[in-house]
Amino acid sequence: MSLDALPQTRAVLEQGRADGLHHGAQLFVSHRGDLICDRAAGEARPGEPLKPKHLMLWLSSGKPITAAAVVDWCTRSDEAGPRLDDPVAKYLAAFAAGGKGDVTIQHLLTHTGGFPDADPGYPNVSWEESIRRVCEAPLADGWIVGETAGYHPKSSWFILGELLRLWENEPATDAMHERAGFNETITLQRVIRSGFYGWWSVGEHRVDEVRPTLAPMYRRAGRELVETEHQDDVHLTRDSPGSSLRGTAADLGRFYLDLLDAMRGLGESFPQAAAELLVTPHRVGVRDRTFQHTVDFGLGVIIDSNRYGADTVPYGFGPHCSPRTFGHGGSQSSMAFCDPEHELVVAWATNGMCGEPKHQRRNRAINAAIYEDLGLGLSG
Repeated sequence: MSLDALPQTRAVLEQGRADGLHHGAQLFVSHRGDLICDRAAGEARPGEPLKPKHLMLWLSSGKPITAAAVVDWCTRSDEAGPRLDDPVAKYLAAFAAGGKGDVTIQHLLTHTGGFPDADPGYPNVSWEESIRRVCEAPLADGWIVGETAGYHPKSSWFILGELLRLWENEPATDAMHERAGFNETITLQRVIRSGFYGWWSVGEHRVDEVRPTLAPMYRRAGRELVETEHQDDVHLTRDSPGSSLRGTAADLGRFYLDLLDAMRGLGESFPQAAAELLVTPHRVGVRDRTFQHTVDFGLGVIIDSNRYGADTVPYGFGPHCSPRTFGHGGSQSSMAFCDPEHELVVAWATNGMCGEPKHQRRNRAINAAIYEDLGLGLSG
C-alpha cells in the first residue's frame, strides 16, 4: 500500500515536481478489490510534507458526485418525481428565459444545454444571485439544444444544485450535504447513503480550524508556482456544485468504488439502475465546442474517448484504459476514474495547475504509468 508498488507512477510524479508542475500529489489506486496505494508525495506547501489526509481541491473532478445525486433523484420508482427528460423550467420557471425553455435535465448532464459561458459570479455573489444570472443567460449563438455540445464549466452545475435544493425543499447547502458533527461541510444526500466523499464548503466559524488541513492550490506563473485564491475565505465558505469540492484522493476513490459496486448490484450507496444509467454513453461522436475535440459523455461523467485520438483527447484516462472507463478530471490538476473491465479505480490530485498543455501530458503519463505498473498495459 505504497508508492513503491507503482515505481513508474512514482517517477512520473517526482518528475512533475522537479519540473515545477506541482509541489505534491496524492494517489489512490484499487485493483480487483485490493488497495494498491493510498499515499502522498511531495509537499502540501513549501516546507510542509503532503500527507494522505490533507484536503485537496478537486475542482471539476467533483462534478460526478453532483451528477450522481441528480440521476438518483430522476430514477426512482415514484412516478411523481423528476425525470431526466423533464424541462428544467418545470421546476425552475425563470430558467426558460433566453430561449432555454426546452432544455432538459439530461441536457444539463450531457453538456448540450446551450449556455456554457454563462457566468454565475462565483464566489463573489450569493447562491441566489448565481442562480438568477444563469437563469437569465441566453442560449449561445447557433446552438441546437440536445445536439450541439460544449462543456459547461460552471453554469449548468449551479442549476443542477438548485434543482437538488428544490427537490429536497431545504436550503441549498443542507440539501446537497450531510455529515454529522460538521453540518457546514457535508455530502450530497440521496446518492450518499453511507460513507463520506468530500467537503463542498466550510462554515465561516470553522475556517481557521479547517485551513491547516488544506493543501493549497498553486498555479504555474512562468517558472514559479504561485498560490491561487482558492484558499481565501470566500472560496472556502461558498458552494460551487461543479468546482468547490475538496477531499483526499481516497475520498474521491471511494465514490468510484461505490459506483463500481452498484454497477455489479452490490453495496448500498447507490441503486444499480441509476449507476448504470450514469455511466452509459449518452453523447457519442459529437465535437465539443469548449474542448475543441470529440468527447463522449455519460450523465455528468466523461466516457473513454481514445478512439478520437488517445494522444489528443483532453482529460482522458490514458492509452491503456478499456472502452467502458468513465470518470472526470479537475482543471489542470486532478483525475479520477473507474475501469470496470479491470475493476480498477484511480484517483489522484496534485496541488499544481500547470497550464493545459503541460497538464494533459502529465495526465496521460500518470494514467499510463499506473496501468503499466499493474501489468495492464496494451502488451500486458
